[in-house]
Amino acid sequence: MGYSHAAARLDQPPGRGSTRQPKRPPRPLPAALLGRIDGHLATFAGHLREGLLAASTAVGLEVMAELMAAETDALAGAKGKHRLDRLAYRHGSEAGTVTLGGRRLPVRRPRVRTTDGTAELALASYEAFRSADLLAAGVLARMLAGLSTRRYGAGLEPVGAAIEARRVGTSRSAVSRRFLAATSERLSELLSRPLADQRFLVIYLDGFGMGEHLLVGALGVTMDGTKIPLGVVEGTTENTTVVTGLITDLGERGLDASGGLLFVIDGGKALRAAIRQVFGTSVLVQRCRRHKERNVTDHLPEAERPLVLRRLRAAWAESDPERAQAALLAIARGLAHQRPGAAAALREGLADTLTVNRLGVTGSLLRTLESTNPAKGGEVGI
Repeated sequence: MGYSHAAARLDQPPGRGSTRQPKRPPRPLPAALLGRIDGHLATFAGHLREGLLAASTAVGLEVMAELMAAETDALAGAKGKHRLDRLAYRHGSEAGTVTLGGRRLPVRRPRVRTTDGTAELALASYEAFRSADLLAAGVLARMLAGLSTRRYGAGLEPVGAAIEARRVGTSRSAVSRRFLAATSERLSELLSRPLADQRFLVIYLDGFGMGEHLLVGALGVTMDGTKIPLGVVEGTTENTTVVTGLITDLGERGLDASGGLLFVIDGGKALRAAIRQVFGTSVLVQRCRRHKERNVTDHLPEAERPLVLRRLRAAWAESDPERAQAALLAIARGLAHQRPGAAAALREGLADTLTVNRLGVTGSLLRTLESTNPAKGGEVGI
């Protein structure tokens, strides 16, 4: 009997005269989870949005450097090749700054001078990068939302090798279109790369907003504690098609669950169902307790919420999973008569809120793995 099958019945007391089958213990995660990753995750203040912004900025800087190099080649010719019709010659480089993703970043700007040496020529690409944030929040949001469609050619000017760069115009608008097209294409490649050659211990799955878009993202944590954005789709965690597509994509790219893998997810039922559909019972799932708290307290008057929150957190703090489960079910029974909505919200998926208890996780790692806060930027250890 797989772990998730047994866990699905944990909140259902056995009927009279029933015989309980011995429970097969859940497959634990490797010991490395408790060792190497603890310190990394306990101080993990970044979140999926920041991870995607960092990845986008890194890709953008690479594209930016290539576009400036291509424009320099167009003016002065390729390095090592003397061109009689060249307009200028290379004159080294100097420090400059550009804004990407709301951050001012240092770059090296190539310098070129006219062939007669009388004037320095400004690079249209550098001027375009310096004058505007080409990865502003709204632009990046549309870019990330578009990644899930895998359509990058429509309405965007393609970017190829230096020959292609010479052929197209160098106006600021043209530079901007080429920059966005190339950055989108490379982000797609980054978030579609094979995963079989990396060992992931934890996968955070959660929804987040960026600009006017609602996105669902996957953030993986490797054996050494490195946090890597793995995928993003436009939609919500309640959309079965959206989340199944995201998780199926992780599986098809080689995400390995054979050595133990923990998914930490929000309260979306579609997300839980998609994990089971793709990975079966071979993985463990921890439901976010902060989401569960909100789901329960949303059914309560303001005056009753603090007491129920304290009781929920006291129950989850029980190191013994059976006692924790009993305490949570007692809370649900106490709510059932006057607050049936809150009681139902607590019982739904209750077993998955106790996965970390069954794994014996404690301390700072427990505070990290009990919720999707690391994927959304919340403070660790609430």
